[in-house]
Amino acid sequence: MEFDPVLLARIQFAFTVSFHIIFPAFTIGLSAYVTVLLLLWLRTGDEKFHRLARFWTKIFAVSFAMGVVSGIVLSYQFGTNWSRFSEFSGNVIGPLIGYEVLTAFYLEATFLGIMLFGWNRVPPWLLTLASALVAIGTATSAFWILSANSWMQTPAGHEIRDGVAFPLDWLQIIFNPSFPLRLAHMLTAAYLTTAAVVLAVGARYLLAGNYTEDAKTMLRMAVGMIFVTAPLQLFIGDMHGLNTLEHQPMKVAAMEGNWNTETSGHFVLFGIPSQSEEKNHFEIAIPYAGSLVLTHSWDGKYPGLNEVPPEERPPVANVFFAFRIMVGIGLLLIATGLAGAYLWWRGRLFQTPWFLTYASYLWPVGFIAILAGWFVTEQGRQPWLVYGLLKTADGISSVPGASVLGTLILFVFVYGIVFATGVYYINRLIVKGPQGAGAAAPAGLPNRPISAAEEAAREATGKSPGDGPGKAVKNKTKGN
Repeated sequence: MEFDPVLLARIQFAFTVSFHIIFPAFTIGLSAYVTVLLLLWLRTGDEKFHRLARFWTKIFAVSFAMGVVSGIVLSYQFGTNWSRFSEFSGNVIGPLIGYEVLTAFYLEATFLGIMLFGWNRVPPWLLTLASALVAIGTATSAFWILSANSWMQTPAGHEIRDGVAFPLDWLQIIFNPSFPLRLAHMLTAAYLTTAAVVLAVGARYLLAGNYTEDAKTMLRMAVGMIFVTAPLQLFIGDMHGLNTLEHQPMKVAAMEGNWNTETSGHFVLFGIPSQSEEKNHFEIAIPYAGSLVLTHSWDGKYPGLNEVPPEERPPVANVFFAFRIMVGIGLLLIATGLAGAYLWWRGRLFQTPWFLTYASYLWPVGFIAILAGWFVTEQGRQPWLVYGLLKTADGISSVPGASVLGTLILFVFVYGIVFATGVYYINRLIVKGPQGAGAAAPAGLPNRPISAAEEAAREATGKSPGDGPGKAVKNKTKGN
């Protein structure tokens, strides 16, 4: 039996990178969230922020570890499955990946220990600073990885000598035409993904009647974040689409299911693209809206897939549906932010069962949107590995298809175990809740004023403000 090594190598890399990307995306947002919580703790002295920061740091630790483990094999695949690509682009991609290690990874590794183990062992300002530097490190990692990937989308600042790319201008390479918008798009997606998870966890606690004060804080912060960043993501995505139309028109044509170059074209809401018949079945479209969306003009012209030969077109159906999943989730998050903000304004955010129930199931949508977006990005670039310079079929190693299939099966097995284990422990931490996150905040911070009602509640119940049911305060007389 013959196995296509190019197809199998693409499937293998897509599988491993899909598993990997969800964890860095989550840790980018989560490290920033923990930093904000610690800054609020420093500013107010309110122990609930310390408690929540410690709770989410434990979840961050598991996610960070899974991201490291799942990402190790990616660099090896450049040599094992994509040696011709490595030979062609190694002078450019290699240093960019090296800069990621030298800056982002070293920064994270230096301060991660303080962030994870410095609770009640180092001064509060140092703990907060370490968390902030880890958050900067995760964002810096995204900077370099997105720069490398963006160069593959819109290569610049290089020359080709003897079939190999050599750098000429590192500023042009790093800040290639698609990089700034792609970086902004990815970072915003990471923050939205984390906000959706925090919202879902807070909603579940409120529905169960557990950790109510902590849950309310999570809900307020998550709704505020989604309310601001979801519309911002729509704007960034629109600008990114205009950039893609300029530099990768066939990707946009596949995203829109557009076969013929049109002026005042229609916008396809739904259809089933047929690559062999070069048309969409069951198409539902809005006249003129395509030009308005893609060119910001009623009579703008945008290209169709028929401008290039069939072998130079991306897999249309995959790109078409992945794009709609991503956009649909984006619109859903905008509606969520608006609904949550309205309920908050009306004072009903915590007493509206339908919204809490809906929000409690929202946790996976950000991850799905990120995966869909990357499917659009990578499959929409096909058949190019480095756009306009190196085709995917020319970047493969001389490895038998059966060998690639064997390692793919092994990866599926190992990654399944890693993913299941990680999700299991994260779920256990969530079930345990903020009250089980660790010891109380250290003394020495300025305390916020405590009202007479709160003091009475302490004396009557033996609980500190914000504690969930059954959480007793052990030291009531000193330090409280």
